[in-house]
Amino acid sequence: MLPSITFLDLETTGATPLKDRITEIALVRFDGGVETARWQTLVNPQMDIPPFIQSLTGINNAMVEHAPLFSEVASQLLAFLDGTVLAAHNVRFDHGFLKTEFKRLGINLQQKVLCTVKLSRLLYPQHFSHGIDAIVARHNIVGIARHRAMGDVEAVLRMLEDARQELGEAAVQSAAQKLMAAPVLPAHIDAGLIGELPETPGVYLFYGEHDVPLFIGKGTNVRARVLAHFSGTKATARELRLAQEIRRFEWIPTAGELSALLLETRLLRQHKPLYNRQLTRERQLFSWRLDPLAQPQVSLVAAGDIDPSQMGRLFGTFKTKQQATEALRKIADRNQLCLRLLGLEGGAGGPCVAFQLKRCKGACCGQEPATIHSLRLQQALVAHKLSPWPYPGKIGIEEYNLENDLRQIHVFEHWAYVGVADNDDDLQALRAQTSTLTFELETYKLLLKVLPQKKTRVLNLAP
Repeated sequence: MLPSITFLDLETTGATPLKDRITEIALVRFDGGVETARWQTLVNPQMDIPPFIQSLTGINNAMVEHAPLFSEVASQLLAFLDGTVLAAHNVRFDHGFLKTEFKRLGINLQQKVLCTVKLSRLLYPQHFSHGIDAIVARHNIVGIARHRAMGDVEAVLRMLEDARQELGEAAVQSAAQKLMAAPVLPAHIDAGLIGELPETPGVYLFYGEHDVPLFIGKGTNVRARVLAHFSGTKATARELRLAQEIRRFEWIPTAGELSALLLETRLLRQHKPLYNRQLTRERQLFSWRLDPLAQPQVSLVAAGDIDPSQMGRLFGTFKTKQQATEALRKIADRNQLCLRLLGLEGGAGGPCVAFQLKRCKGACCGQEPATIHSLRLQQALVAHKLSPWPYPGKIGIEEYNLENDLRQIHVFEHWAYVGVADNDDDLQALRAQTSTLTFELETYKLLLKVLPQKKTRVLNLAP
């Protein structure tokens, strides 16, 4: 399939590389299409195996008590992986555990990888599921130890053997080579850094000559997003120029998609990279504030004067005064509201021009009580009303990522972003913080979208 490929599977104490450990390793290596090595070993994880994992894999604490430590088999494992492509079912999981284990030994594992889940999808696109259980059922595989490392390796090998017979060797090779096709990196990019890119959420930054910020992006899979910039597929002239100007890049891991978005927004404002569409605060944002007892009954409020705690009295978000005024005129016209009481027409006493044209019900000349006009105005503005803050005080939105073991809590109050906490001390500081809140339209819109989602974990931080 490839000149040299090693199919590997791990059993572990859990799903988090930074907390959990390997309990079993199995691999089969092929060189030139011929099996050249087959190896398996239990590994002492130096921690208890949870009961659920014991029942799932059949590997218990007694079985690994006298097994070698990972450090004792590391050199042998490296020899098996030398000069070969590491293939695994959901390789991101196995590769992540191996990288973490080797990192504990001061070794930076750099390995080309191939995901056999993706390979199965390419070979059998007509099927929906491509997990090991689905493969075992689809290919009628029997006689393997499911949820043991070598058993799962053998399941993948049997699937590939069936694919060769059903689809042909050329089809299997073509699919594997398609997955292995690497983007062509400019000569000045350190290819070694590519191997370090995480397949987890985060933000990445591209720099040019003299460390000039060129581009800042985000993604739920940082590695995939960065590599996409160098793929050249359907790239515009601007994107190709960016790829050639990059001299180095760095990344910041986050706990999730929301964390990445908020960090990206902050970094864009801080660095103003050349190739990003500049994100600007809505400094010219305007909204109408309703006060039924005042004259006029509505007043235009600029962004800097918006009090986030009074959002329930605000209607509409407009980029200019002209846009806000035109919108209010249309509302008044549709609902026969008095332009004079809205402050859109001058004069005092007597009927307004709109009343003479039968477009006003006469609040300006006593034909309609001002209280009734005020109620009709409120009703007409309902569709444009900004949502009041639905909590008694500060809240935190928590994100946690099992793969990189990151927990971040983003604190908000009255639709304004207060800050991010990476630990309990930071959270308490943000909880006690008192400062002037600044309304930002993009934060308001983001929370309106995020808060109703079932997956969003909201913490009430009110005293």
